[in-house]
Amino acid sequence: MIQIDRRQFVAAVAAAAGTYPQAVGTAAVEADAPRVDTHLHCFGGTEDARFPYHARAPYTPEAPATPQHLLRCMDDAGVDFAVVVHPEPYQDDHRYLEYCLGVGGDRLKGTALFFADRPGSLDKLPGLAARVPLIAVRVHAYAPDRLPPFGKPELRTLWKMATELGLAVQLHFEPRYAGGFEPLIREFSQTRVIIDHLGRPFQGVPREHATVLKWSRFPNTIMKLSSIPSDRNYPHRDIGPIIRELTERFGADRMIYGGGFHAEATGRSYRAAFARAAEFLDHLSPVDQAKILGGTAARLFGFAA
Repeated sequence: MIQIDRRQFVAAVAAAAGTYPQAVGTAAVEADAPRVDTHLHCFGGTEDARFPYHARAPYTPEAPATPQHLLRCMDDAGVDFAVVVHPEPYQDDHRYLEYCLGVGGDRLKGTALFFADRPGSLDKLPGLAARVPLIAVRVHAYAPDRLPPFGKPELRTLWKMATELGLAVQLHFEPRYAGGFEPLIREFSQTRVIIDHLGRPFQGVPREHATVLKWSRFPNTIMKLSSIPSDRNYPHRDIGPIIRELTERFGADRMIYGGGFHAEATGRSYRAAFARAAEFLDHLSPVDQAKILGGTAARLFGFAA
């Protein structure tokens, strides 16, 4: 597979976004900005007995998406660093995450899934944070029968532990549940809050997603451009105007990108995912595009070239 360096990659992304001819003066700035994928899952697959899926796993991917495959795709696509987001099939068993981060060395960091109201779950957090490079603790709020303990001490304890360990809190939710997080976003105003997948705008009505949009007023919130929906899929809406509004509200210094890696990914497809994201950012300057596609994440999470 053909490999490209960072400068070639940035030029390709900018060209896809229609900005490169106008960006000659900033090409050097773009070329120096790292490419960072802040949202990917790795799986050992159903045949790796070393890392079995959890009994409570909501889904069990058969095909492996290994850290070795990830690093090959990163090399071929010109992606410098990545964040492995610990997926639900493992629940709060973090052995595979530890394995992935060990393979990745300085190029990979992780987000770990914990359950505030599950006995013993949070007890694992300090030890894991001491062993591997974590950036965040992830909380889910989208399945009615698996919601976090909103308004209860357990969820505050999770937030407090993350804060004391210098970690962000990463939120994956449907917009209807956003209000349950807001008191803690306010209380722990120095703790970064990463909002996954644009706040899932098409999985709620505009009134519900408006709550997420208003979180831009909290300086500790970070919006993630990930899981970008296609207008070919239900509800067949154009995500472009929403992404534009999010960039206006949060700004390039509080937006990060993630996506493109999976079991069947190649260097070509991974590079294309970055290029597609850049197409939604063509209203921004090349410098701001470079921030969202890697520069901001590198700064926030301590990735150093």
